[in-house]
This record gives sequence, structure tokens and C-alpha cells, in this order.
Amino acid sequence: MSGPSNTDVALTEERTSPPVIVVDAMGGDNAPAEIVRGAVIATREFGLRVVLVGRRTEIARILAEEEALREIPVVHAEDELAMHEGALASWRRPRSSAAVACRLIRRGDADALVSAGTTGGIVATSTVRLRTQPGVLRPALAVPLPTGDVPTIMVDAGANADAKPEMLVQFAHLGCAYVQTAYGVHTPRVGVLTIGSEPGKGNKLVRKAGELLTAAAEGERPMEFLGNIEGHDLLTRKVDVVVTDGHTGNVTLKTVEGTASFALDAVRGALTTNPLARAGTLFQRKPLRELRESLNSETYGGAALLGLNGTVVLAHGSSHAKGVARACRLAHDLAGGHITEQIRRRVHTRSTHWLHRLAQSEER
Repeated sequence: MSGPSNTDVALTEERTSPPVIVVDAMGGDNAPAEIVRGAVIATREFGLRVVLVGRRTEIARILAEEEALREIPVVHAEDELAMHEGALASWRRPRSSAAVACRLIRRGDADALVSAGTTGGIVATSTVRLRTQPGVLRPALAVPLPTGDVPTIMVDAGANADAKPEMLVQFAHLGCAYVQTAYGVHTPRVGVLTIGSEPGKGNKLVRKAGELLTAAAEGERPMEFLGNIEGHDLLTRKVDVVVTDGHTGNVTLKTVEGTASFALDAVRGALTTNPLARAGTLFQRKPLRELRESLNSETYGGAALLGLNGTVVLAHGSSHAKGVARACRLAHDLAGGHITEQIRRRVHTRSTHWLHRLAQSEER
């Protein structure tokens, strides 16, 4: 990272309480223009403290167009993660904007990272550079499902294709910390995604995880385990946290997104079939706009990578400015609510102690 210029700020100075959000300006299909404009919205409309990381010249030009050169500091990074790059990107590109952003968090100059870059690359880079919290088996992606003002959180949505039952127990704790921090849910309801709601349904992973979660729900941290849930329960607010492995979670997420897109197109087509239907649409503009907004993946800010020594939010790869701004607000809320401390307390109390006892009993 090159030395400071007149667009940099003294990031190492002691900060006041509001968290600092570092934004990867070079990540995403619409980078850097939409990312930078999203940071401007986050600063002006939400009052957030934002730092942009990326190629200074390009970022400064866009900030100048927005008349925001003096509002948002810029830290230079000469490289970026390409959208096709996966896990090895963390080693191939140590000077990427994502890597530099993680360095700011590790130094204590920022509290959270927002990126719309490649999921595999960002997960790998942040995991290597921020490292998992002590006791956390694997970090996991938590994504909100469109279920109203308080969304249902699904964990894991793609960070771990293969999982063990003990990992699903921790995913439940990660998700509980999320909904408690972001939405104030005191005792989160947890369900395991499988092929039937009856006890004993599902593969060995699901059945064993259910047994472990039943015991984990009796721990010191509030959690209500409701057992198995099926795919048709995802959008019904039956639970606050859906637990699954990353492979199943990612397939489920893409299915929900595709179904929502299809439904909106079908409604739009039905309302334009004839002049009478089009006339009726005039009286339904507000409800239709609210429906479209509730099903838009950018509305909820993105996925949170939980379990690291720092807050990481992955915005949708095709995010525009408003979606980036919402991702910044989510990162602000999670970091401001001390999500990492919430997870640390959950992992280091009842859950970790219980898992160690389980491992010892299995060894015998």
C-alpha cells in the first residue's frame, strides 16, 4: 500500500464509537462507479463512516463527479480480485483491494468490510487475513430471506460445501448472534433444513445435527430449537434461523432468488395482458413497488461472513449504488452491535464446552 496523500486520512488516530466501514471499491460487476456512489449514499443518507479502498485515481474521479472528495477517504490498492477467481486469490493477490481492506481491520483502523466481489475470493481472502475466532470451526455465510421486516437468516449459504454435525451447531449459534444483534430477537427460533418435518427425517448429517442442537438449546445462550423444517417453510417466518450445509444452502438461495424473479415477471405479464388490466395497475403501483422491493436481493444488504475476527458483508455481485449503501448499513449495524463479541461469548461458553465433552466421549 502506498503512502498517504491528500485524499487519505490519518486512519490510525483514535476513533470515536461509530464503526468505520471499509468498502472494496474494485469488487463487483458494476465496480468502481456504482460501489463508490453507494459509499456516497451511505455517507450522506445514512450518516456512516466509510473508507474506500482501490485504485486512487479512478475512485477520486468518481468522487469528484459526486462532489464528495472531501467526504470519503481513500486508501490506495493497486490490484483487485477478478470476478472469476476463487479461493486461491487470497494468495495470488496479496495487494488486492480486498486484502488491503482486511489489513485495515486487523490494524484496528476499520471495523467492517463490504465487498461485492467474487464470493470465493472474498471468503478466502478475509478468512486467511482476519482468521477465524478461537473455537470457531469454520466461518459461515448468513443470508437474509425475504420474510418481512425481520427476515429469516439462513446459515450456511455457500462458504462450506461439506459440513459436520458439530459445524451445524455452531452455524446455529452464528445465526442466533446475527438476529439478536441486527434485529433484537431475544430467543431465536432455530430449524434444520431437511426433507421432512418429522424427527428422524433426513441424512446422517441432519439427524446428528438435530440431536446436538436439542442439547445445545439447553445452554446458557438463548436458543429455541424447533427441529426440522422443509423448503416450503423458508418464507413463512416459522423460524428465525435456518441451519444447513453450504452446498444445500447455496442451491436453496439461488432457487429462492430465481422463483422470486419468475413470480415478479409473471405478475408483470398478467397486469399488462389487456387495456383493462393495465388500467387497474395504476391503482396498484404502491403495493407492486413494495412487493418488488421486498423480493429484491439488494434490499437486505447482502450476506454476512460470520465467525471471523472482524465483520465482513458480501453484497450481491451485481449490486448498484443503493444495494451497496444498504450493505454498508448492515455492516455498520453488525459491527456497532459487536457481533464478533456476541459470537465469541456464544462459542466460548456453553457450546464450546459441550462440544469438547462430546468429542471426548466419542474418543472413548
